Amino acid sequence: MQRCGRQRFGAVATMGLLLFLIVGCSSINGNLRSDSEISTESLAAQWGIQVEMIALTAAGRMVDFRYRVIDEKKAVPVFDRNTKAYLIHQSTNQTLAVPTTAKVGPLRTTGTPEEGRVYWMFFGNPGVVKSGDRVNVVIGDVKISDLVVQ
Repeated sequence: MQRCGRQRFGAVATMGLLLFLIVGCSSINGNLRSDSEISTESLAAQWGIQVEMIALTAAGRMVDFRYRVIDEKKAVPVFDRNTKAYLIHQSTNQTLAVPTTAKVGPLRTTGTPEEGRVYWMFFGNPGVVKSGDRVNVVIGDVKISDLVVQ
């Protein structure tokens, strides 16, 4: 019985950490792109989103991608549960997926977007991506290239 309690505590602690990461980092903004940056205006004009940040988190085991909804109607495809999202590490061409947990599901925001809110997406990182690396984020037809990881 004592072992079951420890497992339950571990699961609750893990969920608490995830919620802390999700809520605690929602207003971070940093240097995102290189000199060949994508046009923020064209990303917002076409897909209704603006990149806020991309950074390592969870002791480097995850990449945290944050974006703000500028136009909720144009951003709908980004929030579709059936749309696959992944990150491509430019120098190795490795693809990193959004992890899916048994209780939480995919570690990304889905549902109905609201204009002005910042949303999140995590990518599992088995030590491939380092701070300063360039990556591409792909969410279905949305392709955001040449982001610099904090």
